[in-house]
Amino acid sequence: NLGASKVAVSQTDTEAYGDLYQWGRLKDGHQCRNSTTTTTSSDTDIPGDGIWITASATAAKDWRTTANNNLWQGISGINNPCPNGYRLPTVAEFVAERNEFSSFDAAGALASPLALPMTGSRYNIGGFFAVGTRGMYWTSDVSGSNARRWIFNNSSAETSGGNRPRTDANAVRCIKD
Repeated sequence: NLGASKVAVSQTDTEAYGDLYQWGRLKDGHQCRNSTTTTTSSDTDIPGDGIWITASATAAKDWRTTANNNLWQGISGINNPCPNGYRLPTVAEFVAERNEFSSFDAAGALASPLALPMTGSRYNIGGFFAVGTRGMYWTSDVSGSNARRWIFNNSSAETSGGNRPRTDANAVRCIKD
């Protein structure tokens, strides 16, 4: 996971969780689990600071004033946070990986070559959710005003990806293009 200091050895290995990115943002400090927050949306693709942008109940729940679906599309995505030659996987690519797991749940995710831990997420209003009980990973896919993530827990692993506001923050696992 981007920002992790080691490969996971357990489902709740905090050193393997890594950072939590808002969909479409590059590495600027907002992804750190202890980053400060603001309710002020960005007018640009690159906000210019490392502040995590929350959403209000009436906001569009996008950290951008106007959505941009191209921020994480492929290795040349405007804000691709992955190392050179890597990109975010699609939902279909995560599902293809899941189909290779020994079991379709958190145990299978950890036992896979990806060694995926249960990272949890940061909800669009600022609080953390399901840390240590669910693995939540962004994909490059979007659905309307939402972005799509892939989730697993102790009893299941999604096959379709869940739609979430782009102000949510989830883990990022890159794939070689």
